[in-house]
Amino acid sequence: MTVRQDVHSAGIPVLCQSCEARHRGVCGALDPDQLVGLAKTSSRHKIEPGVELIGDAETVDSYSNVLSGVVKLTKSLSDGRQQIVGLQFAPDFLGRPFKAESAINAEAATNVSLCSFPKTAIERMMKESPELEHRLLRQTLNELDEAREWMVTLGRKTASEKVASFLLMIARNIDPTADPAARSATFDLPLTRADIADFLGLTIETVSRQLTRLRTENVIRIDNNRHVTVDSLARLEQRSGA
Repeated sequence: MTVRQDVHSAGIPVLCQSCEARHRGVCGALDPDQLVGLAKTSSRHKIEPGVELIGDAETVDSYSNVLSGVVKLTKSLSDGRQQIVGLQFAPDFLGRPFKAESAINAEAATNVSLCSFPKTAIERMMKESPELEHRLLRQTLNELDEAREWMVTLGRKTASEKVASFLLMIARNIDPTADPAARSATFDLPLTRADIADFLGLTIETVSRQLTRLRTENVIRIDNNRHVTVDSLARLEQRSGA
């Protein structure tokens, strides 16, 4: 039996052929030979919600591509309090190159699928492939831009706009296979009401009240307290104050 190969898959490891990270993530910077080399050292993992992926101040010995699910990033204070500082989606790169220890805590907010590889392997490839180093730099700068935008959300937007901004971010990022031009979306909330409140700097009661308001005004529909349907992303964006 002959297996057909086209120009896009020839030489690509089977493990990588259907991977979103290969197309839109950092692995998109690698040629087939480099992908083969990285695939030999990589491993796939399925992680359940609540499992810690990286601990604050933990020695970094591997990196990962997020293949599916949502990862919650938090910072810890000396008294044990934590603040959610970001979310990662597929095909984000989990880890901080050129740093011996992690500066954040990463936890699976939902069921998460990861493709992990040794730190030494990716850093060696960065030396061999300027395009990989460029791709990582570009992702880092994108995360910086997103962090600045989120500072505006937290500092200047109303409670209603904050909740709408959060829902819009989830709708646009949670499914890596979704059409970027889609006008509607459906998804399960990846965070609890308490976590959403923490992320937005609001109380749980305020988050619940604003979700109810958006539902009453037919901006969203919520089933089983978690499953959200947005019939018009444009309308949700308008409510976000963007």
